[in-house]
Amino acid sequence: MRHARIHGVGGYRPERVVTNEEIIQFIDSSDEWIRQRSGIATRRWAREDETVIDMAEAASRQAMERAGVAPDQIGVVIMATVSHPFQTPAAAPQLAHRMGIPSPAAFDISAACAGYCHAVSLANDMVRVGTADYVLVVGVEKLSDFTDKHDRGSAFIFGDGAGAAVIGVSDFPGIGPTLWGSLGDQADVITQRESWTDLRPTMEDAGRTEAVPWPAFVMQGQTVFRWAVFSMAPVALETVKAAGITPDDLDAFVPHQANMRITDAMIKALKLPEHVPVARDIAETGNTSAASIPLAMSRMLDEGEAPSGGLALQIGFGAGLVYAAQVVVMP
Repeated sequence: MRHARIHGVGGYRPERVVTNEEIIQFIDSSDEWIRQRSGIATRRWAREDETVIDMAEAASRQAMERAGVAPDQIGVVIMATVSHPFQTPAAAPQLAHRMGIPSPAAFDISAACAGYCHAVSLANDMVRVGTADYVLVVGVEKLSDFTDKHDRGSAFIFGDGAGAAVIGVSDFPGIGPTLWGSLGDQADVITQRESWTDLRPTMEDAGRTEAVPWPAFVMQGQTVFRWAVFSMAPVALETVKAAGITPDDLDAFVPHQANMRITDAMIKALKLPEHVPVARDIAETGNTSAASIPLAMSRMLDEGEAPSGGLALQIGFGAGLVYAAQVVVMP
């Protein structure tokens, strides 16, 4: 089979910066508590008229330009998101149309914060077996649309943004084996509060001027923290081993930006050398779910924090519960 690698990455952060001071107007909390519990100081929220497709387009154009790949070379578009507000049609075909990509396979996947790593694995397999020469992978979220600003357990966590990568044919292996899995019995740990069908009677009975419930995302913070710390660190270590390297060989660690304390615990479990840079974008972007890993990698490369051509361990984990991780060569 052929080899595949990431040829270029791009990112997009909305202009609006939302501080902890703004968040605590609606919840019983403080800037100090939020920083201590999550590491978050600010997050970005999209404009009301800004969609996941708008943000995905900005990140995708940057990734394709950096990869030197034209629209007619892209054979597949995969969008990882849980915040596109339509059950159907998917966002990926609309993104492909905007990008001028002629008649690609295009579809969305729902794997929450692990969605980008899932999509990278799918793209890698497609390129290696010859299904496509180049695949556009996008992780994008507008979680501000699904955040209950009055929910003390989640209102301060989520942000908006998009990250993209172009994965294509390579003369060397640039994407290692993916370790992934799920725990469906833990579905209630991170979930949408109500299903659309449960809300339908209320929405139909409500008058045009009455407020109706909105199915925001909620989570059991302590349960998620324990799972991520005690279960994801071993997955990260096994992923490094599966790539045939050790943590000493890494040039960057790009975990999903869920919580600064989770990142610190994973670093300790991996016994990661001090010289390996670690993404800590959550401090300024919040948790952007499927967008967090490509956003962080794009920034690290732009700022020279991580070296082009270096090895990076990336791992995503979240609602499902689901997870996925792989070692990649950075573009």
